[in-house]
Amino acid sequence: MPSRVEILTGPPALSRARLAARLGELQQIDRRVEAVFAEYVHFLILRDDLSGTDRDAARALLTYGPRRDLPERVGAEFCVVTPRSGTVSPWSSKASDIFARCGLEAVARVERGVRWYLGGDVACARTPLLDREDALADRLHDRMTETVVFDDDFAALTEAAVSRRLRTISLRDDPGGALAGANERLGLALSDDEIDYLARAYSEFGRNPTDAELMMFAQANSEHCRHKIFNANWRVDGHRQPKSLFAMIRNTYQRINGEGILSAYSDNAAVIEGAETARFFPDAEHVYRSTPVSTHVLMKVETHNHPTAIAPYPGAATGSGGEIRDEGAVGRGSKPKAGLVGFTTSHLELGPALEPWELGAGKPDRIASAREIMLDGPLGAAAFNNEYGRPCLAGYFRTFEAVRRDGEAWGYHKPVMVAGGVGAIAEPHVTAAEVPVGSKLIVLGGPAMLIGLGGGAASSMASGESDSDLDFASVQRDNAEMQRRCQEVIDRCCAMGDANPIRLIHDVGAGGLSNALPELVNDASVGGRFDIRAVPNADPGMSPMEIWCNEAQERYVMAVAAEDLPVFEAVAMRERCPYAVVGEATAEKRVIVNDSALDGTPVDMPLGTLLGKPPRMNREFVSLPRGTEPFHYRRIDLAEAIDRVLRFPAVASKKFLITIGDRSITGLVARDQMVGPHQVPVSDVAVTLAGFHTVRG
Repeated sequence: MPSRVEILTGPPALSRARLAARLGELQQIDRRVEAVFAEYVHFLILRDDLSGTDRDAARALLTYGPRRDLPERVGAEFCVVTPRSGTVSPWSSKASDIFARCGLEAVARVERGVRWYLGGDVACARTPLLDREDALADRLHDRMTETVVFDDDFAALTEAAVSRRLRTISLRDDPGGALAGANERLGLALSDDEIDYLARAYSEFGRNPTDAELMMFAQANSEHCRHKIFNANWRVDGHRQPKSLFAMIRNTYQRINGEGILSAYSDNAAVIEGAETARFFPDAEHVYRSTPVSTHVLMKVETHNHPTAIAPYPGAATGSGGEIRDEGAVGRGSKPKAGLVGFTTSHLELGPALEPWELGAGKPDRIASAREIMLDGPLGAAAFNNEYGRPCLAGYFRTFEAVRRDGEAWGYHKPVMVAGGVGAIAEPHVTAAEVPVGSKLIVLGGPAMLIGLGGGAASSMASGESDSDLDFASVQRDNAEMQRRCQEVIDRCCAMGDANPIRLIHDVGAGGLSNALPELVNDASVGGRFDIRAVPNADPGMSPMEIWCNEAQERYVMAVAAEDLPVFEAVAMRERCPYAVVGEATAEKRVIVNDSALDGTPVDMPLGTLLGKPPRMNREFVSLPRGTEPFHYRRIDLAEAIDRVLRFPAVASKKFLITIGDRSITGLVARDQMVGPHQVPVSDVAVTLAGFHTVRG
């Protein structure tokens, strides 16, 4: 067991510009803060003492930026921010792997934190306050994934967490009341009809539900995953509507009889017909060649509104990341190519004085302001696209607020964050292959972490209905590098053509494995038996429910025939991408999750109960009379009107949303947003090529 921690100081953690921005945030809390500085600090968790040679090697590996002396006005150390106790950060998993491959066997794990220095009268205020009671410390860390250390006691980094146990909800004489209590406590967003449905189901099972089963049901049947509102029965002004919202969306597809469309409304992205083109990729002998392939075009758009409202940077980053995974998880595997990002918010209120069109209506405490969303959200989306390696070539930005005649204000305090894109897929991989009973069910990508718990249900609630802690817990965190590794595995498998070992693939999004794995086996018309302890886990303290339902990002689930498993494993190991066989397909259409560590069964539910036909939602509304006021155009000052229009965000330049990302990566971009010798961002269209030696795209 690791017994000692050695500390090595690293380069500055933030640029001067970001330090200046952070100083402004801290001064809003305490004007006594005069300066701020942050540097990385590395924790080497050792099995044995380091030799001099090993220590030099460790220092060399951890020298990845220039050192900088502390500014004169910065005082004593204020705190150190480390990963949350009992967890392994994504940075640590990558760095520890590098240390192991460099032969540093004395190092069991290397972890990274940030040491913060503050200048001013607060510099010596190093009291061990609770994280949430210290507003300054709260601004210096992400309480979902990090913790603050005031006394330089880093022993918690080496402590093994004790796994929290599975909980059972006792139904007794009042099943509905017990389930309603669990619904509120866990933030499940279940309707009364769904609570009654579960009460009847568990009465038939003759047992009490586990928290893992309830959370799984809530995520799998959330608005986010099942589009309950879009599939609802609607009654308008007393008249039943013949089509649901989703039926109206599908109407165009049905009217053209699906002509030119290979897949729609049935997979993670839609696919339309493409053409044969020469694609450049390594073949089975690992030699890059141009190979003629019948390649089709896939497309996807989705939203990530709730997480972006709570935490704009990670919310928008994981919104783009989730959409990229959807593009890579079509049929038997596909490839994302170009992206789009869009935002609709309330008015920005940038300056000390309101613009004439701004209302100053305020906002709920638990969500970010429109200004914060547009400062951080686009950076998060651009960063993920950049780090993953996908150009972002399209998008939009709009603001809106209005006051009705009755004085009620409407706007987008909860923003619309749109992520979308296009990709490519080879013809043999458009549809899934048969998944035989006994096939191995695999999780590809990063480990489980206690982040994004209950995101599907949280995003299905009206803003303000859930507890603020549940809101924050429902926001995921991003790791684009891990997602790139996963995509390389998918690419290598797809390059095998008909010999592709992947029979069926899904991405892990809302609801985590509790939604992805049941969907996988359901789409394959089989059941699944799983071992919760086979899931890669960076937080050993998590309960079975938390392992099963967390929304740790950059993961895919897939079915691989037992005889093809060695081929898949060889590819994953070559790309150094983590994976685990977590279960196998069964003939009985049932989801069974065993716990080999705690000797229990967190989940045992028929797929028909989980994904069958829970009660259909009924929605009704009454049309209100629309009143309009006459438009007095003679009162308008033309010069002032022109100035206002040109400064309005919908009309003003969107260049600040475009130049934050690489628009040429992949080498397949024929037309981006910038036009002409002065590179003005006025292009009406983005164009990508299907290959390096073709005019098709």
